[in-house]
Amino acid sequence: MATASETFSTISSPTHAVVMGGSSGIGEATAALFARGGAEVTITGRDEARLAAAAERIGGKTGTYRMDATDQADIDAFFTTVAPIDHLIVSVSGAAGSGPFEQLEVAELARGFDAKFWPQLRILKSALPHLTEHASVTLITAASAGSAFPGTSGLAAINGALNAMVPPLAVELAPRRINAVSPGVIDTPWWDRVPAERREELFEALVATTPVGRVGAAQDVAQAIVSLATNGFITGVVLDCTGGANLPTGR
Repeated sequence: MATASETFSTISSPTHAVVMGGSSGIGEATAALFARGGAEVTITGRDEARLAAAAERIGGKTGTYRMDATDQADIDAFFTTVAPIDHLIVSVSGAAGSGPFEQLEVAELARGFDAKFWPQLRILKSALPHLTEHASVTLITAASAGSAFPGTSGLAAINGALNAMVPPLAVELAPRRINAVSPGVIDTPWWDRVPAERREELFEALVATTPVGRVGAAQDVAQAIVSLATNGFITGVVLDCTGGANLPTGR
């Protein structure tokens, strides 16, 4: 039986953290936090130039790997080159699947699953043989899974499916630890697709009803991810990182 001293995790060399989707936003902030703690970090993404720029910003012992997280061959090839892995963070997402249910095309929802749900599952399955015995895996889902905001039923389905898998996976894949972080509204490049004026209106409305009185930053979520990943006694948890926006009473 493993002892606490054998399973306790810290961010220190020679820890190897892999951040899938690490060229911007939450993924980049998470990689930077691991790197500042002395870990060796590998970030992945589709755009080689963006990866190189992110690696320069992150600094430390940061390597890059250009890959398409929707391509099984790319995923498999990646994991054969970077093992062993102590911490795997899967920050792979997309924007498809949102909108009012009456106008939501089933094909659009399927594209949402293709961009986030299936890639995260494929990544985990491909990674398993390359994880260390007490490795952590942290999926990045979204608070839409537990909210009731109009226009988010499709996103709720995608993220809720991932969240639902976390507890049984934690039991089945032990002693490796499986957790998820479920962010609320976070000011990252994900929102660049929304016109600036509309984005500002949305953020202001959220601030008015959020207990902490602000929208989130990528660094807020990164801290939550690293805390879960490096605590050897937490598994099977979906951690909300919403500033209290999902609390029943609000502010």
